[in-house]
Amino acid sequence: MKNFFCHYSIERNSSGVLSVSKSTGELFTELKADKNLGEYFRRNSDEFVLPLNEYLEKLLAEKNLTKKEVIERSDLNREYAYHIFSGLKKNPSRSKILAIALAMELNLDEIQYLLRYAQLGALYPRNQWDAVIISAVEQKLSVAQTNELLYRLGEKTLSD
Repeated sequence: MKNFFCHYSIERNSSGVLSVSKSTGELFTELKADKNLGEYFRRNSDEFVLPLNEYLEKLLAEKNLTKKEVIERSDLNREYAYHIFSGLKKNPSRSKILAIALAMELNLDEIQYLLRYAQLGALYPRNQWDAVIISAVEQKLSVAQTNELLYRLGEKTLSD
């Protein structure tokens, strides 16, 4: 699993040149040392996270998926799910993000990162509900199969 504080990415900028984003640790160091917050923001404007809906769009593109197919697989209310993807729903619940993640067939590392990105807290194996979700991800279960497993074990489903 990636260390959240050392995460960085390599991407092509608008000129097609590869660039390395700063690690979270590097940003922490700069922020602690910088006395001018405005200057820090200006210098690092490209380093701030995208809104959740834009990050989900990026995942769709990376996975070559459409919103329609993910929403159908997620078992979420269609309108509610579209609101998440459009950004109208700013703070979706953890279970709704997990339903989308399962529908996208994200692996555990990708799901953990998405949950932290959405400021919802990573899955924790000492929590029984979380342990079921982790197991479902590792078994590559669908949202419906995951909900069936949760229900059988007396846990809340992703749609509760």
